[in-house]
Amino acid sequence: MHNSRREDPVPELYQALMTLKTEEEFSLFFNDLCTKKEIHALEQRFQVARMLHDGHIYNEILEETGASSAIVSRVNRNLQNGSAGYEIAFSRLDDPENEME
Repeated sequence: MHNSRREDPVPELYQALMTLKTEEEFSLFFNDLCTKKEIHALEQRFQVARMLHDGHIYNEILEETGASSAIVSRVNRNLQNGSAGYEIAFSRLDDPENEME
């Protein structure tokens, strides 16, 4: 019996993301991959992370983003104890010349 599923699809997803070159391509890809609700949740979490990174207080973040306090707490834990993915992104957004790895 032929199994059409790939052994490990996650690396292929990451590889597919790395092929995208423009904001429009990312938008098209994510609109195909995710529901509008899922995209909104990702955007909201990133906005929360950015605001925490920039030193905003919880109440300000809750009001501006509409995120729940549980989401803000979870994102804050990831910023403090995560794998530094947010930091890599913020570093590169703030200084595109920075090649932090």
